[in-house]
Amino acid sequence: MAIGQDRISIVVPCYNEEDVIAETMKRLCAFARQAEADVEIIFIDDGSSDSTRELIKAFDSQGVPIRLVGFSRNFGHQVAVTAGINLAQGDAIVLIDADLQDPPEVIHDMIKKWREGFDVVYGVRTERAGESGFKRATARGFYRVLNRLSDVPIPFDTGDFRLMSKAVADVLRAMPEKDRFLRGMVSWAGFRQTPLFYKRAPRYAGVSKYPLAKMIRFAVDGILSFSIKPLQLSVTLGMVSAGVALCGIIYALVLRIFTDIWVEGWTALMIAVLFMGGVQLISIGILGEYVGRIYSQSKGRPLYVVDEYFGFPPPL
Repeated sequence: MAIGQDRISIVVPCYNEEDVIAETMKRLCAFARQAEADVEIIFIDDGSSDSTRELIKAFDSQGVPIRLVGFSRNFGHQVAVTAGINLAQGDAIVLIDADLQDPPEVIHDMIKKWREGFDVVYGVRTERAGESGFKRATARGFYRVLNRLSDVPIPFDTGDFRLMSKAVADVLRAMPEKDRFLRGMVSWAGFRQTPLFYKRAPRYAGVSKYPLAKMIRFAVDGILSFSIKPLQLSVTLGMVSAGVALCGIIYALVLRIFTDIWVEGWTALMIAVLFMGGVQLISIGILGEYVGRIYSQSKGRPLYVVDEYFGFPPPL
């Protein structure tokens, strides 16, 4: 590396990406050769069951440093990204998925903004080619709900595709939570942040690794990691249910004292009982989610287990 030359680390989480990984490596290496910086590419194999890991190790990068971290099993996308950040040595770190929906060529513009003095350059999708209307609508709704609930503003229509300075990466390394929502954590860290607008491409090959169930789980992690308002909402629901119950009691007393009708109040009573029961179950469920996170954190287990390192320089 030339004296004074910037060092850029590109972190690429992978899970069963054998259909696309060769093209991804080709385009990332092409970027690395064009960049006016010293570039390393760190692939995190998140327990793939296909040939993703072998294809990465066999690829001829023509001199571009390729690193590989192989997990012992699937630990999840956010944990894989965290492992890459922990191992990156660059002055700036770029996060990008392996599916080529986020074009590697956009990284040139991210680096320009970083050199202008920004610590975080996050990609904002102006178009989402190849995605269903349902996915676009739910993603749009998620960010708007999250910002209403969260005390930390999180930019709309963003993903994990971003560049961050070493200072921001150091803050993330010091954050020990297990249920990680990195785009929120980066927003929480502060520093100078700026958007970079780009058109998202359709997936080059393969299928999405985020089916509906994982998307819902990811959304729940995002909301519960950055807001206690669901707990406050459960208190509000409890007060509303108590008010409804009070109205039911008054109604029952009026019938008992001033009329001879006994059975007609049964419907109102059942509504009140069912409503209160539903609110209580919802509140207990919300509380359980937070308690579960406390329990998981208290066990102190590592975020991930690595069974293979490839391409890293030997320790000094």
